[in-house]
Amino acid sequence: MSKNSLIDNYAGVEAVAERLRIHPESVRRLIRQGKLPAIKFGNKWLVEKVVLEQYASHYDPRPGNKATLL
Repeated sequence: MSKNSLIDNYAGVEAVAERLRIHPESVRRLIRQGKLPAIKFGNKWLVEKVVLEQYASHYDPRPGNKATLL
């Protein structure tokens, strides 16, 4: 297995943000909170694409119900 094929199995924060339709800083927060498994390579976070697809299938980016003023 070549180095490029190994790297192709991972997505960076920007790609994860696009896939989940959220801000990149929100992706970093999910990683820090342990909700999204990732590895740190140098100074970059990488998420395995298989794990990302599993996570995305259950992820809802909408916040919970917010109180409204009447």
